[in-house]
Amino acid sequence: MRKINKAIPFFLCITILGLVSCRPVEQTQASTPVTQQNQTNNKLFPVKSNGKYGYIDQTGKIVITAQFDEAFDFSEGMAKVKLGDKFGYIDSTGKTVISPQFEDADDFSEGLAGVMTDGKMGFIDTTGQMIISPQFDDAEDFSEGMAEVKIGEKWGYVNKAGEIVIAPQFEDSQNFLQGLAAVQVGSKWGYIDKTGKFIWNPTE
Repeated sequence: MRKINKAIPFFLCITILGLVSCRPVEQTQASTPVTQQNQTNNKLFPVKSNGKYGYIDQTGKIVITAQFDEAFDFSEGMAKVKLGDKFGYIDSTGKTVISPQFEDADDFSEGLAGVMTDGKMGFIDTTGQMIISPQFDDAEDFSEGMAEVKIGEKWGYVNKAGEIVIAPQFEDSQNFLQGLAAVQVGSKWGYIDKTGKFIWNPTE
């Protein structure tokens, strides 16, 4: 499930600024004004009415009637919604694309979404087919072809084939950006590349 953004020690970001940007800078620079405008024009906003959730557009017009017990932002053309105690996905017309069947779920990222079945996390594609079987105690979104997964109390990384590329060994982790990911060892944070090699050893 989605983690609360962790604060990597500020000096660590400053120290290796020449190697990788801190997340807020990366996300800001990645979007051009045109892209941001298009995203705004097409964006739907979840709203609550009479105890149920639906969606409005930027003019306040109801686009998808309030019918869900919970509703979330769209990502890659799909939004996660909850009916009863199960999560599924709809498209921008409100059509159910993947029926509510999961105990928990994440947004789609790079064509895959983390979902929970019988207390374990796996990944589905946009048709609802289980691509990586539920086997993890927790999981995060894919970024640059890798996703953080948790087994027991440790975090590691898998690829889109579900293969463990970097064995779970970290107390905490973040997703890959520009080929690097921040990981926590004990109380210290460092940066690894996609082979799991430290390019900046953990520091306080």
